[in-house]
Amino acid sequence: MDGFWEWSKIIIFAVALFVVIRTFGVEAYKIPSGSMENTLLVGDFLLVNKAVFGAEVPFTNLRLPAIRSPRRGDVIVFQWPPNPQQSYVKRLIGLAGDTVEMREGVFLLNGRRQNESYVIHSHPIGEPVEEEFRWQDQYLVRTAQAREAYHPSRNTWGPLIVPDKSYFMLGDNRDNSLDSRYWGFVADSLIKGKPLFVYYSYERDATHSFPWLTDIRWSRLGTRVH
Repeated sequence: MDGFWEWSKIIIFAVALFVVIRTFGVEAYKIPSGSMENTLLVGDFLLVNKAVFGAEVPFTNLRLPAIRSPRRGDVIVFQWPPNPQQSYVKRLIGLAGDTVEMREGVFLLNGRRQNESYVIHSHPIGEPVEEEFRWQDQYLVRTAQAREAYHPSRNTWGPLIVPDKSYFMLGDNRDNSLDSRYWGFVADSLIKGKPLFVYYSYERDATHSFPWLTDIRWSRLGTRVH
C-alpha cells in the first residue's frame, strides 16, 4: 500500500502541475487555417505564453499581473468575440486610440502608410458582402453625411478609431482572413497569450495516409513566431 500511495501522490502532483502550467503558463495551439500565412502555416502547432499578458484566473474576472502590455505587431492568440469558446490567432495592428484604415489593400495607421513585410495577398474567393462591414459605421471618423456614402470592402475601409481597452487584429494573409474588418475589435479581456515558437508542424494537404509522421516540416520545428 505504501508504494501505491507514493505513486498516487506523484501522479496527483504531476496532474496538478500540468493544470497550473497550462492555466497560467503555456498552452498548445494548432493553426487550423491559412489566415496567417506565411508567418504561420496550416498544420503548425504552437506553444503560447499566457503569462506575458497576465493569465486569466479560472471562474473569475481576474487576471494575474502582466509582464507587459500587447504591442503593435504582436502575433496574439485571443478568444473570438462572436464566440469566446473559439480561439483565433492574428496580428495586433491597432491599439486603443489609434486610427486604422485601408486603401486598396494598403494599411494606414494614424494616417501613415505602414511597411508590413509579413503581409501576403493571395487570390481571394469572392468579395464579402457590404453588410459584413456595417458594424464599422459607429466608429468612422466621418460626418453623418459621409457615413451615408460609406461603402467599405475587404481592401478599402475606415478610417476607424479603436475604442478604449480594445485592439484591432488582422491576418497576415489579407485576402483570406476572417478578422477585425468583419467582426470588430477585440476587448483586452479576451487576450489569451503570445505564441512563442512552432514545436511541431506537418503538411496537412499531403496525400499520404499518416502525414503527421511522413510529412513533417522539419525546418519549421523550433521556429520563433514574429
